[in-house]
Amino acid sequence: MKKPHIVPPCHEDIQIIYQDDYFVVIEKPQPLLSTPGRIPENKDCAITRLQQQFPAAELVHRLDMATSGLMVIALNKLMTSRLSKQFQQRIVQKEYIAVLQGHVEDDEGEINIPIITDWENRPLQKVCHTTGKASETHYKVIARNTDNSSRVLFTPITGRSHQLRIHSREMGHPILGCHLYALNNSDKAADRLLLHASKLAFNHPFTGHAVVFTSDAPF
Repeated sequence: MKKPHIVPPCHEDIQIIYQDDYFVVIEKPQPLLSTPGRIPENKDCAITRLQQQFPAAELVHRLDMATSGLMVIALNKLMTSRLSKQFQQRIVQKEYIAVLQGHVEDDEGEINIPIITDWENRPLQKVCHTTGKASETHYKVIARNTDNSSRVLFTPITGRSHQLRIHSREMGHPILGCHLYALNNSDKAADRLLLHASKLAFNHPFTGHAVVFTSDAPF
């Protein structure tokens, strides 16, 4: 039987960067789960912490445990429905900052690679051109660093699990600090996953006005 993975404790507080009667926008630290894990040791998570202050808070999307950055949290069921619909309809615009192994050759481009859950090795995902779900990511190189890494801006069009990690690896440039999809010891090149959700833009679920939130990557 596979031994359950125990998430390391996260001692950093969640930062609330925006709050009104309808939703809050937070900066999730790493390593913190978005939702509770299956075992008691993994119960600490973003939504459980937030519900201590906002009892009706509900998730409308997630970030991986190892990914830091922006999340929007609904504060009642109607706002949950309206925000969830924006994610489903791909109205929400998301951007991520990442540091990749090696120098990415093209200044910008698109990655279109189908992904599906690797059921025998969960939580891993895998590329499958037969049964995989379409996944699309746009990227732009911000800088090619002297330590043979590239700072990249990712704009995911779809929201598949581990999409940016897999797309980076399939480019031949895995995200530094990623232990799930490493190449050539890229997982040992950083003490954390160098992936940060840096921008969220969507329509306010009550007023309908466009709102934009940004966050600087801590690396």
